[in-house]
Amino acid sequence: MTYKQFEVLVVPFPFTEKYFHKKRPAVILSSDAFNESHDHLVLAMITVAFSSKWVSDVMIENWKETGLTKSCCARFKLFTLPQTLIIKNLGKLVGVDREKLRFSMDKFLMQ
Repeated sequence: MTYKQFEVLVVPFPFTEKYFHKKRPAVILSSDAFNESHDHLVLAMITVAFSSKWVSDVMIENWKETGLTKSCCARFKLFTLPQTLIIKNLGKLVGVDREKLRFSMDKFLMQ
């Protein structure tokens, strides 16, 4: 299966401070060209942890349409994951959510 940038997936999210994984949503940041030519994806976590807000958090306004079950944000807690470990594809970010994430990627990751 070919995964696309801005798709929202359920993945075994790695916790660096613990020795286990939990199934969590994440959004693909890597480009389609990267995804097609590598066995891994570059992902950012999606979280409801608003009490520990990061300046780079991107609120997902259309979370229901994306397949998420709660109001949440994309957070640049980044990781790579083999494509074979993807549990489920929930949907994709569209419209304003995609543009906000793209802007935040440019501002915080590319400059």
